[in-house]
Amino acid sequence: MEHNVDNNSVKTDKVNNSKNGYYLIDQEEYPKSGWEAFKQVMNRTVQPELFQGLGITFKAMMGALFNGEMHTTQYPLEKLPVSPRYRAVHKLYKILESGNDRCIGCGLCEKICVANCIRLDTKIDKNNRKEVTEYTINLGRCIFCGYCAEVCPELAIVHGGRYENASEQRAHFVLKDDMLTPIDFLKQQQEFEGYGAVSPNADQNIKKTPTAY
Repeated sequence: MEHNVDNNSVKTDKVNNSKNGYYLIDQEEYPKSGWEAFKQVMNRTVQPELFQGLGITFKAMMGALFNGEMHTTQYPLEKLPVSPRYRAVHKLYKILESGNDRCIGCGLCEKICVANCIRLDTKIDKNNRKEVTEYTINLGRCIFCGYCAEVCPELAIVHGGRYENASEQRAHFVLKDDMLTPIDFLKQQQEFEGYGAVSPNADQNIKKTPTAY
């Protein structure tokens, strides 16, 4: 059955729908031929915004190729800098004056570790001082919460910036010697404020009292 609708009734419906909060949307007619479909696609595709985006991309490409404005980091030859407080693989610091380990073997880091991944063994040396013989962290369990670094009274253990920690063997995760700061790099230790940290006038104090520790 066919229904004939005149223009007056359509206008009346628009008015009534607008009063009720509804509005009729004027839709384009579907293309009836291939040429009309092609024109519709081109009209929707070729817009000024397209050429603006292509212009920005082309400008960045020319700057990278000819003006040295390359923003790509050539990893692993180049690495992005990380924050000094970035919680990556742990590091054990030493005393600058003597080169001995700062760790006093108190065991607070082992007790506060929520992942139960820190183990340390101590012994009494010939000077009746506690000496740490073994210090290991299972990085396969570590969640890098930072509690061990916060609770350490000597600032002996901190989080370093080494975030590349892939290995094929579990022995890599991790031995004490891997976390110790080499003696040749003691001057590169990045100190943090707190108990046990190096003071700003440490160089002058070392000259006056080289055996303060």
